[in-house]
Amino acid sequence: MRQQLIIHTAREIAETDGWDAVTTRRLAETIEYSQPVLYSHFANKDAIVSAVALHGFTELAERLQQARRTAADDQLALAGVAQAYLDFGLANPALYDAMFRLDIGVAFGQTEAPPPLHAGFDELRAVVTPLAGDRHLDTLTEVFWSALHGLVSLTLAGRLRASQAALRLPMLLALVQARPQSPTGGARANPSAQPPQPRHRQVRENSSRR
Repeated sequence: MRQQLIIHTAREIAETDGWDAVTTRRLAETIEYSQPVLYSHFANKDAIVSAVALHGFTELAERLQQARRTAADDQLALAGVAQAYLDFGLANPALYDAMFRLDIGVAFGQTEAPPPLHAGFDELRAVVTPLAGDRHLDTLTEVFWSALHGLVSLTLAGRLRASQAALRLPMLLALVQARPQSPTGGARANPSAQPPQPRHRQVRENSSRR
């Protein structure tokens, strides 16, 4: 109970005043615990930030799962999960900052990463799977995730044009849904087929047969 209250209070302070305002002293004053009580649950501020971030990953995974499970088809699942990701990041900038910018001592992309990280990635992979075709599934999922992360981060930083906000996600979804084509736009080329001969070579060969 105390640990959850510390995590919740730290998140509230960060969302209001930023992570620099989250100190053990302010936490102790806000929740009326002594600093020794805080230190009995968390070694330092970094440990508190890490705990907040892990709770954020759990919450994100749950929202993505809900969006996926309530969708009527694969394309709506992709769109729903993508929108849920954007909504989560934009509504919780300080939490998102803790999850992806601050050092929380977590190894991303590794088997030993905490379960909430795997759960979130698994939800993204689940909606990409039916649309992957012959593309490498985990890599496509990483690209999808990277694009969503970029949209959240750049929007929060004010680096994107607000007038185009409604166009970006549909464009991203169209790129993920598009099946790769060969350079000619048709089926994959037959490696045993002979390439067409240049026209001038055909003319010379025809002349030699006269």
